[in-house]
Amino acid sequence: MPSIVLSLSCPDRPGIVHSVTGLLVDHGGNITESQQYGDPDTGRFFLRIEADIPGSIDELRVPVDELAATLEGTIDLTESGRPIKTIIMASTTSHCLTDLLYLQRMGRLAIDVTRVVSNHDTLRPIAEFYGVPYTHIPFSKDRRDEAEAELLQIVEETGAELIVLARYMQVLSPELCERMAGSIINIHHSFLPSFKGARPYQQAHDRGVKIIGATAHYVTQDLDEGQIIEQDVERVTHGHTAADLQAIGEDVERRVLARAVQWHAEGRVLRNGERTVVLP
Repeated sequence: MPSIVLSLSCPDRPGIVHSVTGLLVDHGGNITESQQYGDPDTGRFFLRIEADIPGSIDELRVPVDELAATLEGTIDLTESGRPIKTIIMASTTSHCLTDLLYLQRMGRLAIDVTRVVSNHDTLRPIAEFYGVPYTHIPFSKDRRDEAEAELLQIVEETGAELIVLARYMQVLSPELCERMAGSIINIHHSFLPSFKGARPYQQAHDRGVKIIGATAHYVTQDLDEGQIIEQDVERVTHGHTAADLQAIGEDVERRVLARAVQWHAEGRVLRNGERTVVLP
């Protein structure tokens, strides 16, 4: 039987779980996994269900849309395990890009990378090694609109559902962030805002930090202030050099980004105002 993932966000009220599970049972579904959370601060309810269904997922779309309207919320419905079409954007640093492409090839990440896009040509050999088309889009303040128009054309051509900024060192426009809201994931070192700009690991070393880490978040119009999906840290000491910190930090970055992308692809991440709910 086909398996589906249903992710729900709506105002909290009695009977939500009953309504959703009842709909699935009425269509012959068998629920295999279910997680839920009611947020007392925002008054919203979040639900993720995996279920086996006897027919096509398309048979559920109309009744699911009707239920979403009744609950005054949103429901995402997709096939379980379906790799989502993804564009990875990077500049000149390769560790996050390489890790995502490797995990995709090994079948350990539910994404289908349709294109690697970069404002440099440095990383082309890595994309070619993994058999992924590579597009170089020059980016500057003077041609940001043109560059983003080229990017959106690629989104349309490939049917991309997700953009991953794998150390893409350019700021996206508010218009693009709004158009792709909830569909762009970024990774950055957790030194922000204390260590902005170039050479953050050198800055961290100069200040004698004791913990370094990384944060994966959705991209919004407010730079590096989007909803956090995942974070991790590693403890360091005065004995670590700046090069040591960079190596440790890059390892944390790739792990955090991969987890965030995987959870998003599995429909486990639901936006909740300025926060996220990540259902295990």
